[in-house]
Amino acid sequence: MSAVMKEAIVRDVHPVDEVLPSGKLFVLGLQHVLVMYAGAVAVPLILGGALKLPKEQIALLINADLFACGVVTLIQALGIWKFGIRLPVMMGVTFASVGPMVAMGVAAGGGTAGLLLIYGSVIGAGVIGILIAPLVSRMLPLFPPVVTGTIIAVIGISLMRVGINWAAGSGNPNAPGYGDPFNLGVAFIVLVSILLIVKYVRGFFGNIAVLMGIVIGFVIALAAGKVSFAGLEEASWFAVIQPFQFGMPVFDLLAILTMTLVMIVVMIESTGMFLALGELTDKKVTQDDLTRGLRTDGLGTLIGGIFNTFPYTSFSQNVGLVGVTGVRSRWVCVAGGLILLAFGLFPKMGHVVASVPQFVLGGAGIVMFGMVAATGIRILASVDYKSSPANPYIIAISIGFGMIPLVAGNFFQHMPKALAPLLHSGILLASIAAVVLNVYFNGFKSREQAAAEAKGAAHHAEAG
Repeated sequence: MSAVMKEAIVRDVHPVDEVLPSGKLFVLGLQHVLVMYAGAVAVPLILGGALKLPKEQIALLINADLFACGVVTLIQALGIWKFGIRLPVMMGVTFASVGPMVAMGVAAGGGTAGLLLIYGSVIGAGVIGILIAPLVSRMLPLFPPVVTGTIIAVIGISLMRVGINWAAGSGNPNAPGYGDPFNLGVAFIVLVSILLIVKYVRGFFGNIAVLMGIVIGFVIALAAGKVSFAGLEEASWFAVIQPFQFGMPVFDLLAILTMTLVMIVVMIESTGMFLALGELTDKKVTQDDLTRGLRTDGLGTLIGGIFNTFPYTSFSQNVGLVGVTGVRSRWVCVAGGLILLAFGLFPKMGHVVASVPQFVLGGAGIVMFGMVAATGIRILASVDYKSSPANPYIIAISIGFGMIPLVAGNFFQHMPKALAPLLHSGILLASIAAVVLNVYFNGFKSREQAAAEAKGAAHHAEAG
């Protein structure tokens, strides 16, 4: 094959499908893992504490979670048969499931009994999620740019609270040391380091700006004695993750229906994430793509229930990382999936990564989550406001709904607890409001029709 033909083939490969050298894949994949690691282990820690599990069982939950994160990430990014959206996606346990799972587990008496009831509901919801994925993906025409841009902007704004709390040192504002000047200072140094690298460094090292910023912050924290490796010696070198290690799941219809509601919430949020990734990677997300991605949410949840962990979804902080680095290759997330798999099988490795303080991640989080919001704003800039004067109302009211859980946590405190997964998700509230208002004002239009109208309006503006 001639050099010219090889170059032509290379040019035909979309950046999403580009396979980078193995060394770069490892470093870029590790960057993705560092960004999502704290969120990945948070749910088993919270649930283990709420169910009053012994330390060794919580450690097993964490190992199982990392193992399943790796498996489901590989399926989503690599693509297997009718599963996997084949975009740079990292998968982790959804926080939307925490409240319902804690309620179920505590009601069942906590401990192993609570876990088995949770696993039964997770497996049932996973199966239902796989079956309804094609139905949910048919809602794609309900997401024209005015809706997509609004949802993605709300995703970024909602995540910003996480990044800000990280920078202060903890996800809990009442935790000791929250807002310590040292925490804020290191987070600021990480933020400035990333910005300097983005501006002045080119090539590969420019692509790992977030990782380099985290390393700089970690070294400073380590030198100041703010890094704890407690528990590293007790962590085993190797752990085998087996199905149903806590026993056979308990299947309860009400628990399954509750978790299925969470599954639907997750799928709607995932739709926004996938559309955001499509914009960031310049790869159109078709209905078939969306079906494969949502089907993997269901499969991941099923795998979670079998392998002693919980419902899975795409991690939005990693969507922001794609925007910061500009690296669009899904093979980077395949590498990240392999790293997570290794962390689940070799607990000491995962324990070292877990020692990165949250305030170090905070400086990076503010950049990444802001990039997600910026992507939404960029999409909204292409919306036609002249021929559809109601579009500003759609955006304004939807963002308002999305802010309710962020600024008024007790706003829905007197509503039925069964509605908590719906009412406590700002992303879901914004999505529902945007879709309903868009249909009310603009009627039912496909994304292609709305995009064509936006292009026509832009062309008309240029001609004028």
